Amino acid sequence: MVSPTMPHGLPPDTLSSGMDFLLNFLYSYLPEPPVCIAASLCCAAAGDNADRVSRLPDDLLRGVVSLLPSKDGARTTVLSSRWRGLWRSAPLVLVDTHLLPGGEDGERRPAHAGAASRAVTNAVSAVLESHPGPFPFASLTCSFMVHANDRLLARWFQLLATKGVDELVFVNRPFPIPGLRLPSAIFCCASLRRLCIGAWMLPDTAALPRSAAFPNLRQLFLSCVVMEANDLDFVLAVSPVLEILTVAGSLTPLRALLTSHSLRSVQFCLSIMNEIAVVDAPRLERLFLWKNWNERHGLSDIKTTVKIDHVSKLRVLGYLEPGVHLLQIGNTIIEAGTRASTHITVPSVQMLAVQLQFAFCSEVEMLPSFLRCFPSVETLVVESRAHRETLSNINLKIWQIANPIECVQSHLRTLAFHELQGRHNEFDFLMFIAENARKLERMFIVMKSELTYAERQVVVAGVGALYSAHWASKDCTVQYTISSLPVGGSSWNFPAGSELSLDDPFEAFRED
Repeated sequence: MVSPTMPHGLPPDTLSSGMDFLLNFLYSYLPEPPVCIAASLCCAAAGDNADRVSRLPDDLLRGVVSLLPSKDGARTTVLSSRWRGLWRSAPLVLVDTHLLPGGEDGERRPAHAGAASRAVTNAVSAVLESHPGPFPFASLTCSFMVHANDRLLARWFQLLATKGVDELVFVNRPFPIPGLRLPSAIFCCASLRRLCIGAWMLPDTAALPRSAAFPNLRQLFLSCVVMEANDLDFVLAVSPVLEILTVAGSLTPLRALLTSHSLRSVQFCLSIMNEIAVVDAPRLERLFLWKNWNERHGLSDIKTTVKIDHVSKLRVLGYLEPGVHLLQIGNTIIEAGTRASTHITVPSVQMLAVQLQFAFCSEVEMLPSFLRCFPSVETLVVESRAHRETLSNINLKIWQIANPIECVQSHLRTLAFHELQGRHNEFDFLMFIAENARKLERMFIVMKSELTYAERQVVVAGVGALYSAHWASKDCTVQYTISSLPVGGSSWNFPAGSELSLDDPFEAFRED
């Protein structure tokens, strides 16, 4: 995934702050094209006029052409008669930012609907009509699509489905238009393996034919989308080999019921989530939740239900938030003081991440109950969330009565504590871990950067007190550093969450 260097480029005064943030998030993490227009070419040595490249076999030359941006690939047809048919017979990487008129850097998308965006749209249509495919990668992110473009959109997807597309990035500008749906023909693109949809309203899945399907789709990224009831259920049902699902910015309330025998990693972030339920996902290994909220957030104390069941392979889970989530294991709702039992535990989880406000005892009181549900956790990531008010509701007995917690006593090897602010409840928790985690090998503490001098002194004193604690593990090392995260930032990393080979998807130890 690309680094955040290409935000949406739309006029800020036309967007709300929330939509501006969501769109920047979307454009910052679009998949990177497999071709680069910034590559340099070297001239042949002076006096050497031999055309050795044209002597190469056709298959090798097609491979060369397929690695060129679409403009450059088309230009090879004028080199000689030898090259004339190679562009049409080679797979084509289609990236519409490479087709922007008068621009060769591909870094700036049109800020308004106008001549530039229309020129790109026309160029895309011309390429799709003229090139026989296949398209191993297509990224269409520059067009301002409106209701008048319905027929054009249908034609695009008809061509992509017929000629074959492996990876597709399709983003409308600037945000979902009420009533303008993504063409249902997208479900005819049977060759798709990776799909990224942004700023669209999904098709009316209830009206789609039974033949609609993504038989080869393995990775799906939905961002700034409008989904109606059962849309996500439908997509999962027609994607039998889907392994990675990411929803970043569902603009309508979502009740996600995960039923899939292929899913391995699921991420929900920046979305309106009423419920997230793992109903039947026997291959699920990772479940990530970040900065979601209930549709009645701020109007009541209703929390987002997180229900976990039938997850024998779930290894990584987070962020659970005691102040935001109502955790349910099987049919049991987890409450403060809930005791451990076999029917309310998920023994497969080995890495757990939680976020909470240590200023609120109601959240701290839930933490022991959450931990009891995951008895095999070896790596625990705790992120302390700031609160504007200075509260004094300290309950020193929370951790005195918290034992037994099996994961802490018998399995925990690594603790990463992020954004330490110096609250008593934070140090009570750290002291509890130090005095009870018998197998702890490493405690990694990251102090919040935005603290006053006096607050930092409190943190330093608290960390110093840890060294005089009666540690349950004699082999534990303590590392201490200052956070590099911006105010309100998080150690969670969206691209890392989609990479199944990474051992630290939360980037909990990146300050190391």
